[in-house]
Amino acid sequence: MEVLDRYESIVDDFEAFVAACERPLPSVVRVNTLKTSVSRATQALDEAGIAYEPVGWHDGLLALPDGDPGSNWPYVQGWLHGQEEVSALPPLVLDPQPGERVWDAAAAPGSKTTQLAALMDDEGLLVATDNNLGRLSALRSNAERLGVTNLAVTNEDARNHSLKPFDGAEYDRALVDVPCSCEGTIRKNPDALAEWTFEHVQGVAGVQKSILRRAIEATREGGTVVYSTCTFAPEENEAILDYAIEETTARLVEVDLPLDSRPGITEWEGDSFDPSVRKARRIYPHVNDTGGFFVAKLEVTA
Repeated sequence: MEVLDRYESIVDDFEAFVAACERPLPSVVRVNTLKTSVSRATQALDEAGIAYEPVGWHDGLLALPDGDPGSNWPYVQGWLHGQEEVSALPPLVLDPQPGERVWDAAAAPGSKTTQLAALMDDEGLLVATDNNLGRLSALRSNAERLGVTNLAVTNEDARNHSLKPFDGAEYDRALVDVPCSCEGTIRKNPDALAEWTFEHVQGVAGVQKSILRRAIEATREGGTVVYSTCTFAPEENEAILDYAIEETTARLVEVDLPLDSRPGITEWEGDSFDPSVRKARRIYPHVNDTGGFFVAKLEVTA
């Protein structure tokens, strides 16, 4: 937990923050509306004698306090999918519509990808990209179990993503949930900080900049790009947005989240960021009893 000490100056009630990071994270499932309804899924859980609690801000998310999300028949049938509560936020912020062209730039193992498909009513084109074949196998398996059919999967480095296989047309929306230092996952992965190094943070930040830049290039004028991470590090969050504002044709827009959050910060260890990064949102574990997350919404302007 010593790694988290670097954030004491930017986190309200730092003691509560650390205490929350030390608590286990509740198991949560998302109801897959491509195959069933929330009422039908909860009825199935009731009939199976499986305890659950609705998540207050989203009626399609259910906390399972007493069990493994994957150890029940509604899950096997594709009615449910295990997904960390805050990880459901980026697809909701992106808000894809049926019939649109959407790119998930770092997609595997597919929790957000399949959520995007459900939000699109399985209509239009959803392209999911990852450079790890093993993780793509998990994505394809999840998509099949959940009944997703509007999905095209590409095995490539998102920094070099090509539009040619998809008629060269730009996307309406892109989700950029980038690889990161994963500090915000400490509640479900207690070893997340064991191998933390500042050199890794600096290295992955370069990858994050390039993926976000490619997503903005591949999205049409007026389109939407959502950038998200599961880390607290400003080097991977506000600094990346500051780069995008300076170097690309995108601007930050306000994000309206259905749970409590904090604005992005404009100063960090001697660096200043564009004032608009305050439009991004930070989600801390002690505020909503969740994992940690960062979400920002950009509009492509040219």
